[in-house]
Amino acid sequence: MPEDRPAGRRALPPVRLPSEAELARDALGAPLLARAVRLARWAGPDTRVGAGGELADEQLAPAAEALGLLPDDDGRAYASEAWRIAVDTGLVEATDPEDDGAEYGTVTAGGALPLVTGGGPQDVLALWQDAFDAVFADAIAPVLEDPDAIIAPDGEIDFDALGWDPEAETEFLDGVLGNLYLLTAGETGAAEGRVPLPALAASMIVPDDMREPTDAVLEQVSDAMMRLDDQFRVLEPIGLVEYRPVDEALMVEEGAESALPAEEEDFSRYGLVKLTPLGLYGVRNRLIEGGESVPALGDLADKDADALLDGVAHYPDGAAQAETARWLDGRAPLQAARELLTAARGADPGAPLRRLRCQQALAMAGPEAEPAVRDVLDDRELGGLARVWLAERGSPDVPPPPEAMVFWLAVDTIAAQLDAEGDLAELQDLIVGLVGRHGGFFDAVWRVDHPATVDVLEAMGRLHPDKRTAKDARKAAFKARSRS
Repeated sequence: MPEDRPAGRRALPPVRLPSEAELARDALGAPLLARAVRLARWAGPDTRVGAGGELADEQLAPAAEALGLLPDDDGRAYASEAWRIAVDTGLVEATDPEDDGAEYGTVTAGGALPLVTGGGPQDVLALWQDAFDAVFADAIAPVLEDPDAIIAPDGEIDFDALGWDPEAETEFLDGVLGNLYLLTAGETGAAEGRVPLPALAASMIVPDDMREPTDAVLEQVSDAMMRLDDQFRVLEPIGLVEYRPVDEALMVEEGAESALPAEEEDFSRYGLVKLTPLGLYGVRNRLIEGGESVPALGDLADKDADALLDGVAHYPDGAAQAETARWLDGRAPLQAARELLTAARGADPGAPLRRLRCQQALAMAGPEAEPAVRDVLDDRELGGLARVWLAERGSPDVPPPPEAMVFWLAVDTIAAQLDAEGDLAELQDLIVGLVGRHGGFFDAVWRVDHPATVDVLEAMGRLHPDKRTAKDARKAAFKARSRS
């Protein structure tokens, strides 16, 4: 497997998950788990298994027929795969024939089988997660083109000859699924469009700072893509992904470039993949087990306003709006507004973005929030956003802001946008607009007593498209730094 680049800390978006009942229905409908359950119910006292719990060869054809399949090679392979899942998840319990000195072992119903119909959604999802973990292990297993070549003289598997590093393979596929999670979870947390397989492979191979991949890197991407094609074919039957495989006609071609599309080609021929809602659930569990912070929409609904504003600070806008709407549901708008405004105060580096999220939350709170907003009109930190909120609603008697508040709000607004790391063009438009609306902007703004004044002026010096104005911003930044 090609080596992946060192992974940085990912900012995983909040995901919108269906209810546990809906996910449990999806789990029971996953083809592989459904076949495993059918075989667990089919198994009886006469079912014979080998030392590893696998079905004896003569049992595979009846098992295939029990699944409604032809007892040919494909049907037997499907039956063998489903039976392994039944064993690995505890749907059946197999006895080891060596324990009784018999040629074959026997099976009994496992403790997990009654949970299929008698357990709650959490029981079903735990069963499915076990099945997913078992399929994951199958997906990273090596492909043995010549099994005899890896058998040592003592009859054991020679892992050195196999050239297989299970930890590296696990880390790589987990990284792929993490990137797919990031790409699938989208702006609002709901599952979005399918991801081209070449792009997903490249996300693990091509360094972020490499503008033009070398031939060697492209070959690694091609190899990873074809390996992922095999792995997603294995993962699809458990309901993890929707997958359109690589067009088999492409397999006939040779060379590194054959597995990578040219710009004008149809990317769908090279594989398209998307996590299902059940897949989002399953991968999220693996990410949590790996120690990552993986929020879900609704996590903050019962938290206080401080936790809400801190939590949604770096959410995509759509997800932040959805989470805030859930938080506001069931709360009295006036009291919610007071709590939000209190939580928005502060001089710490995260405060400007908190105030921006507060302003967005107040826009959803409705007219009942007006008394709380008017209460902070004289507050230096909140008076500016309060006037904006009132003006946007056409409220009468909005007092004009003092000049100092105008420039303080300008600095605070740009600081929030810098922290949010949003669209660069939008930020440039904001900077150009603010400078254009206020004559002598830089003569006044360097004096603003705001913790982010220097950082904001330096950013304006980098981002303002007019060279002369950008120079004025840098001069103002120098003055502000000297003053502080």
